Amino acid sequence: MEIPTYVRSVLQVLESAGGEAWCVGGCVRDALLGRKPGDWDVATSALPEETLAAFGSRALPTGLRHGTITVKTEGGPVEVTTYRIDGDYRDHRRPGFVAFTSSLDQDLARRDFTVNAMARNLQGQLRDPFGGQADLQRGILRCVGDPDRRFQEDALRILRGLRFAAVLGFSLEPKSAEAIRRNREGLRDIAPERIQTEFFKLLPGNHAAEVLRGYPEVFGVFWPELPAMVGFDQRNRHHCYDVWEHTLHALAAVPGDLVLRCTMLLHDVGKPDSFTLDPAGVGHFYGHPAVSRRLADEMLRRLKCGTDFRETVVRLVEWHDRDIPRTDKSIRRALRILGEEDLRRLILVKRADNLGQAPAYRDRQKELDKAEEILNRLLAEDACFSLKQLAVKGGDLLALGLSGPAVGAALEELLGKVMDGALPNERAVLLEHLKKTRTAGGEDSGLLEKAKTPII
Repeated sequence: MEIPTYVRSVLQVLESAGGEAWCVGGCVRDALLGRKPGDWDVATSALPEETLAAFGSRALPTGLRHGTITVKTEGGPVEVTTYRIDGDYRDHRRPGFVAFTSSLDQDLARRDFTVNAMARNLQGQLRDPFGGQADLQRGILRCVGDPDRRFQEDALRILRGLRFAAVLGFSLEPKSAEAIRRNREGLRDIAPERIQTEFFKLLPGNHAAEVLRGYPEVFGVFWPELPAMVGFDQRNRHHCYDVWEHTLHALAAVPGDLVLRCTMLLHDVGKPDSFTLDPAGVGHFYGHPAVSRRLADEMLRRLKCGTDFRETVVRLVEWHDRDIPRTDKSIRRALRILGEEDLRRLILVKRADNLGQAPAYRDRQKELDKAEEILNRLLAEDACFSLKQLAVKGGDLLALGLSGPAVGAALEELLGKVMDGALPNERAVLLEHLKKTRTAGGEDSGLLEKAKTPII
């Protein structure tokens, strides 16, 4: 395990001042796994005021009440926290008080999982009082001490454990898994923003589908719409899985991108509310994309998601079952509405949705190949699908006598004709078209006439 130079310097300063200093927690875990740690945290026997004195102007009292000092270094900030013992927790979130201690083992004993309760110092010593290294080698997540107590102290640890399982591919030790299910209602006391942070770190994990499959009732605490999908028989030959299993197979079929994973998790969330059975006993879900869109929007708002992210996901959910003919005209129009990034995402969504269906109907991948080929060709040809690319601009139309809303309407009309292939995207041709229709009183003449009418 190689400790970066900028972190080593922090440890050296603390040891030179007469204290103990150890790298602790997730950075030790990740380094032992051969992963690059995102952050390096240091625990020390030095009291907060001693740490402040040791680092002078480089030290910021960012969490003084809990013994945390942030030290500015050339490699980035390093959090230094005094060994501590946590008092009784309140509201499943934070301890009522913190007491400092001189014992590293007591500090490690308050942590959530054994793989996060290890420490390493400058001399290369590994402190592992709870068997974290053995659990790491076996791919096991096990609580430090009593699992019920750990999750009752801070219910967010429930999602942290599931996130580690999804990202690292670890299994929850049986007693810890049972405690997660038993204490899941504690998540109701956790702020939506904190749930969002952990859950959205979980979804991109390579093993996210497995974790969702194993703990739907846990995720149902904050998204009760999910358990309604579990075991819901689709009663349709296109599907060999129930709604939940289809969703998980589709989710596993997209890359570990948060937008795509969230879209796949929610794309069929409206199916239980849309189910009908015809006289032949065949199940149908008429209008389910619109219902899924509404529910997805509500669910993402509930977790206080950002507007751009939420709108992107619900748009993809709404479009996931919409047929886009494999023609230049249709792909151009989809580009106009979605843009290149979201149209490419939509193709991935449609591929994954199809891969989650019965094998006999997975030949739709060939049609999606055609759509992607057309998209790539249109982009290579610099095809016009936005007003920004249109050969005429607002100033050209003002010169013809248009003003106000008529300018925008005329530009949209021209863009439509270009995307449909009725007109080439050439400035002279487009302007000549407007002049002719104005003279002939054609379909665009109304737009030109509006320019002469004062806006009141």
